[in-house]
This record gives sequence, structure tokens and C-alpha cells, in this order.
Amino acid sequence: MHITNCLRVIRNAWHFCYALRLVFKVVCGGISIAFAHTLTGR
Repeated sequence: MHITNCLRVIRNAWHFCYALRLVFKVVCGGISIAFAHTLTGR
């Protein structure tokens, strides 16, 4: 039981890291797009 609990924690941490990276990528993409629009003046 202890091993499965440990695996569950590791899996949850991995999912959290993956979601965090996805959000970071989306935010960075949005900022770069907004910056490009500001730069071109559109």
C-alpha cells in the first residue's frame, strides 16, 4: 500500500509539472503575440 501511495504522489506531481509547463507555454505565447502586435502597431 505504501508503494502505491508513493506512486500516486509521483504521478500527481508529474501531472502538476506538465500542467504548469503547459500554462507557462500558453502565457509566454500570448505575451509574445501581444508584443509582436504592439511592435508592428496593429
